[in-house]
Amino acid sequence: MDFYMKEQGVRTSFDYGQLNISGNEDYGFRPYQLMVSSIAGCSASVFRKIVEKQRMELEDWKIVADVERNPEEANRIERIQLHYIVKGKGLSEEKLKKSLQTARKNCSMIRSVEDSITIEESLEYIELSV
Repeated sequence: MDFYMKEQGVRTSFDYGQLNISGNEDYGFRPYQLMVSSIAGCSASVFRKIVEKQRMELEDWKIVADVERNPEEANRIERIQLHYIVKGKGLSEEKLKKSLQTARKNCSMIRSVEDSITIEESLEYIELSV
């Protein structure tokens, strides 16, 4: 990856588009937003694959990320709480919770930061009638 300095931050390009990064939201994504997005996106992708293999039918997903930062330590990310809200048919709470635990073990982003950032996951599921 190549990154280029611009007046209000950094920019990089990928096959699917340009990414602007800046400490000021007016000029791009803030670095902590990208960090949290990477962790949530990785976790969700792995979780989805596992749930699909379990043949559970999810119709709607939402992940709410709550982030705690420490202003005394350069606004360091100290904790990320990922709360999954899933809706579907034929759901098993036990299978969903086990799938989320397995996803955590197989998410490269969580594994990369788990010794420096506390990552917590919670799950809420809503069974839709057939």
